[in-house]
Amino acid sequence: MTADWLIRDASVIDGSGDAAYRADVTVGDGLITGIHRSLGAAGPARRVVDAGGQVLAPGFIDMHAHSDIQILAQADHTAKVSQGVTLEVLGQDGLSFAPIDAPSRAALRRQIAGWNGDPEGFAYDWDTVGEYLDRLDRGIACNAAYLVPQGTLRLMVVGSGDARATPEQMQQMQDLLAAGLDQGALGMSSGLTYPPGMFADDDELIALLRVVAAHGGYYSPHHRSYGAGAVAAYEEMIEVSRAAGCALHLTHATMNFEPNKGRAGELLQLIDDALASGVDITLDTYPYLPGATTLSAILPSWATTGGPSELLRLLADPAVRDRIGHEIEYVGTDGCHGCVTDWRTIQVSGVANPALADRVGRTVAELADASGRSATEEFFELLQLDELATTILQHVGHEENVQAIMRHRTHCGGSDAILVGDRPHPRAWGTFPRYLARYVRELGVLDLVDCVHHLTGRPAARLRLDRRGLVREGYAADLVLFDPDRVTDTATFEEPRQQADGIDWVFVNGRPVIEAGERTDALPGRALRHTDEGTKPL
Repeated sequence: MTADWLIRDASVIDGSGDAAYRADVTVGDGLITGIHRSLGAAGPARRVVDAGGQVLAPGFIDMHAHSDIQILAQADHTAKVSQGVTLEVLGQDGLSFAPIDAPSRAALRRQIAGWNGDPEGFAYDWDTVGEYLDRLDRGIACNAAYLVPQGTLRLMVVGSGDARATPEQMQQMQDLLAAGLDQGALGMSSGLTYPPGMFADDDELIALLRVVAAHGGYYSPHHRSYGAGAVAAYEEMIEVSRAAGCALHLTHATMNFEPNKGRAGELLQLIDDALASGVDITLDTYPYLPGATTLSAILPSWATTGGPSELLRLLADPAVRDRIGHEIEYVGTDGCHGCVTDWRTIQVSGVANPALADRVGRTVAELADASGRSATEEFFELLQLDELATTILQHVGHEENVQAIMRHRTHCGGSDAILVGDRPHPRAWGTFPRYLARYVRELGVLDLVDCVHHLTGRPAARLRLDRRGLVREGYAADLVLFDPDRVTDTATFEEPRQQADGIDWVFVNGRPVIEAGERTDALPGRALRHTDEGTKPL
């Protein structure tokens, strides 16, 4: 039988952690049809790619993506597929658009416009998780999986405030969660520094996680603090997962801000102890020091309980501004992870209001110096004039922590990439080549075989994917061909939308989306549901 593709003389790193080997690999009908270690032994193929000894690996799996809308609105999705990403996990940080009702959709479009954009004329033509996954199936560049967002459930059922859920409301949220899992979601996410998900107590989380566990899914929390209370916040997530009997994936698992400098070992010991006691834990990181979020995330939670419109009204009240300013400058808000805000570390990365474009790329401290106003006044003005849509980079990371955490035996890769904004974080275009270039080739933090395992086979195992994540005969032909000596992330903080070098071919379900370094027009991706052949039964 004639194969669709023959990838000749590749150095295969199969994603399992096993050593590389040379082989010819054939692809047909979306699958890997043959792996021939005797070079030249493969049969005929309609098209041939001469790998010349370059590395052929499984496509990379982005365990934390914010492409929920952009994967549909910008169909080429070059930012991700040009990195070798063949699967993204959506629905992150407890806030996304399925399941949804009309009032919640309107509130979320405003609240998380800084994550997703709010494209003019875009059709939000779904309500349920199943309908959203069906929308993805109409044509996307790479595959996608989905997590039910806990904050959205709470918004729909309890509202935007900090009230404790009643038993009836708890049952409603559990029912919505179960329906989303039945329709194909792989687990649940939380954003426990973002309203309204942050108002859930541990009992509420445990009750929801028992539903996730019953479906065999996993929990992916953005926990309550990455700053002053980080270790305690990680411990809380381990304990609620233990109580519910639910698998746990610690997403963007960092130790940031000045109080956590050099403290990665404490987190890793906590994880090792939990693993030894039988808790199922994995984690992901991105290979950069700055984080990215919305400017409004720095606010204290008490100011956000009424939703976006009420928040903007509050920000016009001088007394409220004084109270918020005092907390931000002298106390440390829960929104800023319990740390006093250092305005020198807060850099504007995107605005929705074109009149504010000149503020992009500048820190709040620099804006204050230029205007003669205080940094808190600049902060409030940006929130009001941009109607909460401003995105920021937070320069609060520590290199020694990043390296220590990425070495851990449960580590996976995740970009946490926001694709919108004038100057988004370069991780949107550079995460996966940066692992290969900086942390493998330049620094030797990981060796190449181990790094590929971190980015492919290991996350596939967490997601319980069937016949994905490895270069094996009969597996889905999600593949990336790259030159390990040339692969380089070129995206920078000044010029973030730059395609990586050295990633020449990317196949999704057997069709090239990157061909000889160029984006094709193919849209071969689909939603991977636990109810279909793409994942193991949960």
